[in-house]
Amino acid sequence: MTSTVPALGTRTAEGSALQAVLLDMDGTLVDTEGFWWDAEVAVFAALGHALDEAWREVVVGGPMTRSAGFLIEATGADITLPELTVLLNDGFEERISRALPLMPGAARLLAELAAHEVPTALVSASHRRIIDRVLASLGPQYFALTVAGDEVERTKPYPDPYLLAAAGLGADPARCAVIEDTATGVAAAEAAGCHVVAVPSVAPIAPAYRRTVVPSLEHVNLPFLHGLMGV
Repeated sequence: MTSTVPALGTRTAEGSALQAVLLDMDGTLVDTEGFWWDAEVAVFAALGHALDEAWREVVVGGPMTRSAGFLIEATGADITLPELTVLLNDGFEERISRALPLMPGAARLLAELAAHEVPTALVSASHRRIIDRVLASLGPQYFALTVAGDEVERTKPYPDPYLLAAAGLGADPARCAVIEDTATGVAAAEAAGCHVVAVPSVAPIAPAYRRTVVPSLEHVNLPFLHGLMGV
């Protein structure tokens, strides 16, 4: 976990009770969920196995151990979890080295949060090596703190990563807005007690109490996030 945490009061300059914004990475800020699936398909093809497209919704948004473990069990591939983890991370890194497309509205939202000095954290199930590669393009200056999936004992769908991020920013989880794209991430954020903005990438997500669903980040701005705190 990296941290350069600014001093934090209980309210922002606008007077809202919003204390921090916590953002997922893959599929939320960067359009890379498809990169993970492409890497998985390619690795298993080399092992002599074809992946069922229906499995994509099973593995999306999950920690590497869960996703890779499921695919090993589903295919019966002769490979260990540590070996597969290395191959998948290598395949993903090779793809983002060629292109790293941002999700619509991501750059504008990050700039707006920074301009208003809203404490912001990046919270991802991806490993640190992947986060650091993405941050180089996304902009590390936008995040006071980052949490990687291989830096917590229990990652998403457990609440631990979001609880750790909120604590690191000195924020009450109930006063944090989390932006996520998968059911796994949403479950983690809600278990932590945060307000959630779901921007579905691969599979649909239904609205619920303290959960707002929007079609893209272009519908999310600072007044919108402040408004969540009154829900």
